[in-house]
Amino acid sequence: MSPRSAPPRRASELPASARCVIVGGGVAGASIAYHLARLGWRDVVLLERADLTSGSTFHSAGLVGQLRASLTLTRMMMYSVELYRTLDCGWVECGGLRLACSPQRWEETRRQAGWASTFGLPLELISGEEAATKFPLMSTAGVLGASWLPTDGYLDPSLLTFALVDGARRGGCAVFTRTRVTGFDLRRGRVCGVKTDRGDIECEVVVNAGGMYAAEIGALAGVRVPIVPMAHEYLVTQPFRNRNGHLPTMRDPDNLIYFREEGAGLVMGGYERESAPWHADGGIPADFNGRLLEEDWDRFEPIADAARMRVPAMEDVKVTKLINGPEAFTPDNEFCLGETAVRGLFVAAGFCAHGLAGAGGVGRVMASWIDSGEPPLDLWNMDVRRFGEHYRSPRYTLARVKETYETYYDIKYPNHERAAGRPLRVSPIYAWHQAHGAVFGEKSGWERVNWYAANEGADAERPRGWAGMHWSPAIAAEHRAAREAAALFDETSFAKLEVSGPRAAELLERLCDNRVAREVGKVTYTQMLNSRGGIECDFTVARLAEDRFSIVTGTAFGRHDLAWIARHAGEGVDVVDVTSRWACIGLWGPRARAVMVGACTDDLTFPYMSWRDIAVGDVPVRALRVTYVGELGWELYCPAEYGTALWRTLWEAGAPHGLVAGGYRAIDSLRLEKGYRVWGADITSDDTPYEAGLGFCVKRDKEFLGRAALVEEPARRLCCLVLDDPRAVALGNEPVRVDGAVAGRVTSGGYGYTVECSIAYAYLPAEHAQPGTEVDVEVFGARVAGAVAEEPLYDPRGERVRA
Repeated sequence: MSPRSAPPRRASELPASARCVIVGGGVAGASIAYHLARLGWRDVVLLERADLTSGSTFHSAGLVGQLRASLTLTRMMMYSVELYRTLDCGWVECGGLRLACSPQRWEETRRQAGWASTFGLPLELISGEEAATKFPLMSTAGVLGASWLPTDGYLDPSLLTFALVDGARRGGCAVFTRTRVTGFDLRRGRVCGVKTDRGDIECEVVVNAGGMYAAEIGALAGVRVPIVPMAHEYLVTQPFRNRNGHLPTMRDPDNLIYFREEGAGLVMGGYERESAPWHADGGIPADFNGRLLEEDWDRFEPIADAARMRVPAMEDVKVTKLINGPEAFTPDNEFCLGETAVRGLFVAAGFCAHGLAGAGGVGRVMASWIDSGEPPLDLWNMDVRRFGEHYRSPRYTLARVKETYETYYDIKYPNHERAAGRPLRVSPIYAWHQAHGAVFGEKSGWERVNWYAANEGADAERPRGWAGMHWSPAIAAEHRAAREAAALFDETSFAKLEVSGPRAAELLERLCDNRVAREVGKVTYTQMLNSRGGIECDFTVARLAEDRFSIVTGTAFGRHDLAWIARHAGEGVDVVDVTSRWACIGLWGPRARAVMVGACTDDLTFPYMSWRDIAVGDVPVRALRVTYVGELGWELYCPAEYGTALWRTLWEAGAPHGLVAGGYRAIDSLRLEKGYRVWGADITSDDTPYEAGLGFCVKRDKEFLGRAALVEEPARRLCCLVLDDPRAVALGNEPVRVDGAVAGRVTSGGYGYTVECSIAYAYLPAEHAQPGTEVDVEVFGARVAGAVAEEPLYDPRGERVRA
């Protein structure tokens, strides 16, 4: 065994203090320690309850695939490969095949090829026969084609961990094995120390990198880490073939299986439909270290059958071992990273069986986050804060994790809706929606109306391909109602925060790029920026009183935005989530005022971007003159117990005016026509207001976080694109070419039923951002011509919202 792969000696005595303590000696903890050392952190301690890699790391199958569904995760995987090339970790860059055995999978594969071109990954589409020349053991039966990525590969997970630990130790990190964490020292909401069975360590930062034990470790600090260990199986064969170079890794997602070489044999595993959670309620045995679960051939048999079909030689090979080991999965199959509600306590867990591929990237972003206090990339999809309070329920968490595992290889179509754990959070109007044929979606546990089946009589042409999946002509009808008459939307799921106290105005002025501490009664659209000038939050702020402000943000972003504000708040400011206190109903359209007049006797002439307290029927309402659809109207807030009465009152008042109940899919089409941005898609923490076309919000005459990083003439800009083919709808991540070269990728797209065209948004270099620039957008392998358009496409003077 080389010195780099040798396990570190167990030091005899713990230090009394350290700058950072990392809990967990698997690949996650090792990578974070390694990258902190590279940032110059010398006073770091890594604690492991048993021996290094003795949790889940040692039994990982070791495949490394780079192309993922998100830009950030793909970047992290690509960095991992760059790092592994430099380490003594058994890295084999053999390339990776991904087979397509159905028309739908081949469509997905073509879409992935488009993504890959925007990342600079050398992915190729090849035939089944070409795939067989790279993996001669495979049968091409049923294979329609494949993708080939020559920079994918595999490695030895233990060698990787030891190599990272060795680098960390040379940077000053002290490693203590056979040291169990028994608790934490918490003071005034932050972690100040770690308690172990060998003594206590004072520290500034703790990282919970405990793998499948991370939930138990988090519970010691009162923090919920929603992961479930799932028993994952793969087998290792005895040598049976003559080696002539390396075989690539191979995934056959239609048959739920994967392969890689193991010497002259193979490793083969998969994701069965009948999963096996292991100690889902916690309580992993204290002595479960460096151990495996019993072989479960009955559960593995469907995977073995598929493997014999794809690789006929598997029929006769001898099996050395069936590995059955627990691996931690999250409810959405994304990593669980970042700072928790306890200041200074970070988590890096829930690697969902692709942790080896991401370990290098995870270590890098976590070390940067710890060092600077901010994530270095848009990591919201992996941020531990994305999981709401409902994930405190072990039963709900388990239901979502099981669904994630059992559909691991399924095609996730745009607007796909999950089924597990529903319904859970419902608005007070839910029963009305059910009775009127609502088709529901789900976000952050909330049941939300996508559309109403009763509105499906509209004449609308189904978009081509995936855009036509999970679609209804009712979307068009509800869209047109908002443009031509009036539409009613239940937006109770919107996250609602209140910021109050004698220093609330000062805090918000310091965090917001726009001026929000205006007169009581004013509403302001604003962003909050990080130190890089990226858009960390995007919402509206209403001043309720001299010392009290209301913030309304996206359904999924409330916890994120609350944490960002609270992190910067000091004495004299309270930040509270009040989402559940308020129902919210959106009423918009050219006849919206007529609907309101039929239900309200108060003065409704207050201007756009202001609010008033009024009564609608018998209901006390806070009415905000704002819109996310580009029409005259209001967001109407009332205490939740009045929600049904408010909806009923408006519905009855709207009957003479052609009022239509609408869902969120219509809202998305309406906002696209108007050019309203979506945080997490069109705008992220990696994009500045000037890049995003939101420079009108920036008040340069005041100081605010991120101001110094802003460049008023950025090198790229968010552009509105109109495609020539109205039925070719971009869904996100499609490459956008200018003069034949990839210049950007689609952030969001859809069809505008009023402007009657296919719309996409994409960041393009500033020199190509002028209206009229010709582009082509690759939609499922076909290049669709289009052009940069002046925005917004609808009501460019904003006259309708101010009517």
